[in-house]
Amino acid sequence: MLYKIGASMIISTVVLVTGLSAAQVEIGGYLQADIRLQTGGDNMFSWNENLLDLKIDAQPTEGAHIYSELWVRSFGFPEVTTSSELMEPQKDKVQPWDLTVREAYLDLYGFLLPDLDIRIGRQRIAWGTADKLNPTDNLNPDDLEDVWDFGRHLGSNAVRASYYLGDYTLTAGYIPVFTPAVLPTGDWAQALSPPMEIPAGLTLRKLEDRIVTPESKLKNSTAAFKIAKDFLGQDFSLSYLYGRDDLPLATNVRITPVDTLGTVDISTKLIYPKMQVVGCDMAGAIGEVGIWAEGAVFFPEKVEMAIDLTALGMGIQTKTALDDKPYIRYVIGADYTFKNGVYINAQYLHGFIHERGIDNLEDYVVFGVEKKILDDKLKITPISGGVEIKDFGDIENNYAVLFGPETTYYPMDNVEILLGAHIIEGKNTTAFGRVKDNDEAYLKVKCSF
Repeated sequence: MLYKIGASMIISTVVLVTGLSAAQVEIGGYLQADIRLQTGGDNMFSWNENLLDLKIDAQPTEGAHIYSELWVRSFGFPEVTTSSELMEPQKDKVQPWDLTVREAYLDLYGFLLPDLDIRIGRQRIAWGTADKLNPTDNLNPDDLEDVWDFGRHLGSNAVRASYYLGDYTLTAGYIPVFTPAVLPTGDWAQALSPPMEIPAGLTLRKLEDRIVTPESKLKNSTAAFKIAKDFLGQDFSLSYLYGRDDLPLATNVRITPVDTLGTVDISTKLIYPKMQVVGCDMAGAIGEVGIWAEGAVFFPEKVEMAIDLTALGMGIQTKTALDDKPYIRYVIGADYTFKNGVYINAQYLHGFIHERGIDNLEDYVVFGVEKKILDDKLKITPISGGVEIKDFGDIENNYAVLFGPETTYYPMDNVEILLGAHIIEGKNTTAFGRVKDNDEAYLKVKCSF
């Protein structure tokens, strides 16, 4: 009943402030509980989330549209360390929660010109045609809090313009202020962060880092353009982006000894390098087989890393952290539904979200098979997951396998109950192999309204 109360309050507020009738306002969303349990070791719970997603659509006048999406959630675990944190002023330590504005924007149709639409406000500008893994989707920062929710991004305060010129759609996006990506928490951070290289004979005691974000200046804004057209029944687009990588990169490392036994502390400085991206994508069908392809050429800024070993008597050494040589990330995929209702989906990906530089791109195959039975009351996904290959010349020592079987039960309209698992096996040389001890089972309950 809480979401009904919240929805009524929000509708009343919108109607009061804008003078809209109830017929001009639509509200929807979902309520979801998500709990995950690690299946190894001490069987620790790894995820604890109760999420209320509220979406509001309003039509204040002809030619204008308002949309917002809010997340209200209880997320995480109690973080109490002192008795004072059990008291009222800090009770969020007992039950952590947050309120997030995912999107909130205004659409103006036919703005200044009949064929020009403008969108202003916090928005998700999603580019690309592949299934969740999109090399051209670089305007909004990645939201990697949940490593299993591929393709999730934060909204950005932005302006987007779309101009319709015959069969062509021209789109421009501008994001004034840079926002970094959200990184995974806990052990999952190891999947996207390569292990720190420590000189032989030294033992790490403490690792500290300092991140330098770009100043909020015009020169650090993000700008992008895209032209799209349907050709022979297939959708095509070309795009260009000028901005920054939203994942931090180490540019300074200082190693300081703390005793005579080889124990050291390491401190690092990380930045967000500039980049330009030229992309293209297509989506369509060959017969009854859906197909898509997407690729992007990245032109990165060259970044040198200074390694300060002065305290060890070895001076300052430098190495290239990121070369300015262009590199390509791409994905090719297809899906098909058989006459018996079995659905299959597969993608081949060269270069994952966190990989950059021509010599650091790995290869992935992502796949899924699902089937609905019992009058569509039950959906089983017995085969789902992916394979990561770091080096085809030595697969035995450079692979990881992800397996994610899932069963979904629909007891009534708009309600689903999911039970599944995340299982990983692989070598520590790979991104997902480094978190192979994080196998987990999960239960999700979702009600849409």
